[in-house]
Amino acid sequence: MASPFRRKSKGRKSSVDDEDDEIEEVVLAEEPVEEKIEKNQENENLEEALLESAKRVTHTCMDIRRGENVLIVCDPTTGEIGQALHRTATERSDRVLLIVMPKGRHHGEEPPSPVANLMKQQQIVIAPTKYSLTHTRAIRAAVKDGARVATMPGMTAEMFVSGGMTADFNQVKKDLSELSGTLRRKRLVHVKDSKGTDIEFEVSWRDWKLDDNGICNRPRMITNLPAGKAFVLPKEGSMNGTIVIDGTWESTLLDEPLELTVENGIVIDIKGDATAAQIRQQFGEAASRLRSKDRELVWTVAEFGFGMNPNARMTGHVLEDEKQLGTCYFSIGDNTSLGGNAAVGIHIPGVISKPSVWLDDTQILEDGKFVS
Repeated sequence: MASPFRRKSKGRKSSVDDEDDEIEEVVLAEEPVEEKIEKNQENENLEEALLESAKRVTHTCMDIRRGENVLIVCDPTTGEIGQALHRTATERSDRVLLIVMPKGRHHGEEPPSPVANLMKQQQIVIAPTKYSLTHTRAIRAAVKDGARVATMPGMTAEMFVSGGMTADFNQVKKDLSELSGTLRRKRLVHVKDSKGTDIEFEVSWRDWKLDDNGICNRPRMITNLPAGKAFVLPKEGSMNGTIVIDGTWESTLLDEPLELTVENGIVIDIKGDATAAQIRQQFGEAASRLRSKDRELVWTVAEFGFGMNPNARMTGHVLEDEKQLGTCYFSIGDNTSLGGNAAVGIHIPGVISKPSVWLDDTQILEDGKFVS
């Protein structure tokens, strides 16, 4: 048998097929110069944009100071954002730690214990992650110990360099501050829209949170980025009616609205397409981890708010969707970060695109536009 590695005889000429194969290999190996240049330029442009936005976060939003302990928590989906934040944070402090934790399974899931322990030792925590860490015991413990925290659930590279992240957060802060007079002494909230939303509930006007403005420069402050919303804890047991989520649920642009029936602050029914079935399964799994007497609490309407960021867009990323100027949202699940009693380990918002909102007899939104 002839050896498969037998050399060609010196006198043998290459066949046409051999020459064609060699030419094809060279052609396949050689990427067009124009495409290489274009690809390199795109990468350079994205890297510059990431660093510019990261600098806005570390220098303006968080106002990192020399010698402060800074922890940046990302996961495998947000690595390049974490690296950009690390680079710009080290311009301000030489005590910056970047950690990559496993991707979570849902919003509100606790981070691994080593990450939670590290958070408690920091003055600044910045968390661009796939799923939100905002409503977790780990974040609450870090804030209680004096940290200031920015969370960025669902953040992508494209979101990080455009849309709501490009807003003038000092102006957003001013606009939110001016709302305080409108909210003062208002107790009853009524939300309606053309899709069928018709819901009423009570709030304590002193509980409105107006500091989600992107400026997080003092101890025990916490913000989402991109920022820009006013929100409050609905008084437990006071909410009744129908909520129709027609914008986004979690991080999904809805093809069909979701209809939630609420009695005494608890969602008792949810209708819609396949998304409704997925939601029932997701909340059912969260409930199964609780004591039987607490399982109903996973369906608590935990939070209500409306967007105040003029640059935010409805993109299917709830982090930005709920900040879009003129929208409002309801969150279901854990409300303990707002002072409630539903410690259920899951917290998911849904956005209404064009609501009308009244505070007592004062209308503040009409079909998604603020009433002057």
